[in-house]
This record gives sequence, C-alpha cells and structure tokens, in this order.
Amino acid sequence: MNKRALGNTGMSVSPLIFGANVFGWTADKTRSFELLDRFTEAGFETIDTADMYSTWAPGNQGGESETIIGEWMKTRGNRDRIILITKVGLEMGPGQKGLSAAWIERAVENSLRRLQTDYIDLYLSHIFDGDVPLEETLAAYERLLNAGKIRSVGASNHSAEQLAHALKVAAENGLPRYEVLQPEYNLYDRDSYEGALRDLAIAEGLGVITYYSLASGFLTGKYRSTHDLQKSARGGGVKSYLNERGLKILAALDKVAANHAAAPAEVALAWLMAREGVTAPIASATSLDQLDSLIRSTQLLLSDEDMACLNQSSAM
Repeated sequence: MNKRALGNTGMSVSPLIFGANVFGWTADKTRSFELLDRFTEAGFETIDTADMYSTWAPGNQGGESETIIGEWMKTRGNRDRIILITKVGLEMGPGQKGLSAAWIERAVENSLRRLQTDYIDLYLSHIFDGDVPLEETLAAYERLLNAGKIRSVGASNHSAEQLAHALKVAAENGLPRYEVLQPEYNLYDRDSYEGALRDLAIAEGLGVITYYSLASGFLTGKYRSTHDLQKSARGGGVKSYLNERGLKILAALDKVAANHAAAPAEVALAWLMAREGVTAPIASATSLDQLDSLIRSTQLLLSDEDMACLNQSSAM
C-alpha cells in the first residue's frame, strides 16, 4: 500500500484513516474491536478520535471512543504499529473546553489515561478558541512535545484566516506550528475547503485529513428520500443533502460506480484521495461489510473522465 507523507510531521499514513467517532455510540466495544482488527489486518494504521467522542449519545460523558481504542491496543499489544490522532477543545463538561494551557494540560493527561499510552502521535486543536491567546496554546503544545507526550500538532475547524494567523504566531515566537489540517470536505461540501484554505495548506506543506468525507453517510447512496432517513441514527444529519444538487451528485456517483463495479461510497472516497491538497480522508463504519467497502476505495483509480463527471455534478 502506498503511504503518504503527513505534511512535515515525519509520519506517513495509508490513504484511508478510520474515524472512531462511532465507538461507544453506534458501535459497541465488541464491534469496535472487530472493526479495528479488520482495518489493521488490511494494512492500515491510522485512527482518528477526540476526547469528547461521544458526548452526544444518551448516557455518555465523553471519552468513550478513546477508552475503547485504549483497551483494544492494550489487548492487541500493537501501540507501536498505530498512528493515533485525538483532539482537544470541544466541551467535555462544565469548565472543560477550549484551548487554554491549563485545560490542554489536564485534557492530554485524561486522553493518555483513557488511551492507555504515554504518547499521542497527532494532537489537534478541535476548534479555534478566540478567547485564548495563540501564544498560550502553542506554548502548551511545545511543553507536551518536549515531554514526549505528543509527537505533532494540528488544527481542525479553522478558517484560512485563523490558520494563517496561527502559523504566523508560531513563526514569530519560535513556537511549534500546526502541521496538519482537518477540514470538513467531501463531494457535496466543497466550498469551505476549496479556495483560500486549500491554497494555504498546499503552500505551507500541511498534511490534510478530511472529516465528514462521506457527508454523514449521504454519499453512500443509502439515503435518497426522506423515508430513508429512518435507516440509521445518523439519518437526521443527512436531510439537508436531499435536494436537487445532492441527487445530481448521487446520480454521478452511481454512473461512475457502475463503470468500476464499485459502491458509491468507494467512488466518493477515491475522489477525495485523488484531490490535490488531500493526504487522506477519514471515514467510519459500523459493520465489517461497510469497512470492507471503505478499504476497497483505496484500490480504485478514477479516470480523468470519472473525475470530470464528479466535479461537474457537484459544482456550485
């Protein structure tokens, strides 16, 4: 499998990253272990999670995903073969959010404990925090880097202006800079990344790992009417895609998929892997069949004609 350099982190990743937001939510511990086993047995190594996954699920407090991953790595004895991504910043509870040095230093220890490891490969600012000076946030990361508790830092949910400012502050103060960007990006949601943010990421040589790579499942083709929204717990997040443009995109995915005897989700991920300014998409699965399909996307090579068809269908 051809791995790709993750920006200037010194790490290389496979072209698909497993999104562990489903662990402890729509995938229980047993299923999560099965998925992680299949993913790594297929030659993949990178797992993306966050401290607050999955606070939104009834009865959860956050940390469920990290806990499951930690138990799996301990059971399998494979920590040294895994590239582990987690995040800090979104609310875990009262007073437990943001990017202050005090909270980062508490949050990383909590994540390390749940993950049952002494280091995190990539630690991301989950959000931009306008209430905390960037110098404070980056200095906190510098201390964690020097202590060996994290290997690299990056940012999620940052605009081009916010990211550019963060890079400038790092350079001017001799502080560690964000080497990886995690934006929302998929065949439907293109505007927020394409343009200034992508141009900046390319110019600065950042690694880019995309989230919502399948538009909350819409690009699997599973949801084609309001009736279909009842098919899973994620259905409610797909309703906004059910419009003329969304259905046009699904038609293009169907066309390209038929030409390759592939599934729409496989084509949607292959499109991302072929885009300039993308290192690897993040995608999640709750069944082995779904995961096998995601894995097949890494072997799918789209032609120029395929790419043009998909680009035209999703043009704004």
